[in-house]
Amino acid sequence: MTKQSEARAQVLDLIDRLGVGEAIPSERRLTVDFGMSRLTVRAALDELVREGYLVRKRGAGTFVSEPKIAQELTMTSFTDDMRRRGLVPASRTLELNTVSAGARLGRLLHVSPSELVVVVKRLRLADRETMAIEDLHVRASLVPNLSGSDLETGSFYELLENRYGITVVGGVQTVEPTVTNDEESSLLGVPLHSPAFQFERITRSNTGEAVEYVRSIYRGDRYRLVTELSGPGLTSSGPALQTKGSGFGESGLDNWLSNVSGSSRWPSGINQSGSAERSAATSPEQNEAVQHRLEGEE
Repeated sequence: MTKQSEARAQVLDLIDRLGVGEAIPSERRLTVDFGMSRLTVRAALDELVREGYLVRKRGAGTFVSEPKIAQELTMTSFTDDMRRRGLVPASRTLELNTVSAGARLGRLLHVSPSELVVVVKRLRLADRETMAIEDLHVRASLVPNLSGSDLETGSFYELLENRYGITVVGGVQTVEPTVTNDEESSLLGVPLHSPAFQFERITRSNTGEAVEYVRSIYRGDRYRLVTELSGPGLTSSGPALQTKGSGFGESGLDNWLSNVSGSSRWPSGINQSGSAERSAATSPEQNEAVQHRLEGEE
């Protein structure tokens, strides 16, 4: 074990003994307590700050941060997920426009390029803290008279079912690492190029129709992904790992509707224009996409 790894382990032990929001000792004090150089201690602290265990406040010190939210890859709404964790969910609608689908959205939603689509940008919060930015795309014919305020008072899936009679039963979701750009950093309140998760989801209704395409950016310092694994020869409910670039393409969901009705062949992934360039800032080990087939709850 290197000196930095040893320092990291000791700081993690210290974090376990402290409460959220409590300050850790100064670098100078830790240097004395650990019997290590200040450079080694600082490197260990920098690593734990990047991983979200600690947070630095200018002029005040370094503090134990809030624990990350464990995000299971299941078919649930953000609102329901936060409520189950004892957090108060909220949404702030930033933009709502109706546009023609165009070629790419037309392929993703399996509609004509001239079909009208409602495009909504939302900020998702939990206990008044920003968690994610969501870009929602839904066919305008499915949600007549949808307003921005409608999306600030509860779950979109509940709204679809209760007002429009549309039940979301499943879909396809991909997850990959990325870093925040200028706009995302400003909205989320994090430094430029902070680590994040990019979620892309296509959902389907009980009639087999594509309902929505959603692209979300979740803060990497507040989320970690959790999935259940099974042994060889058993059916796994967890996601499959796929190296980025193998089988991914912009038309990856072109045949989506032909695949969802009882077929075991699912699209290999979703490609967001520009995501390869953004993810290039991550390490090769990080540069994997997680693909998961979502099953509707009984």
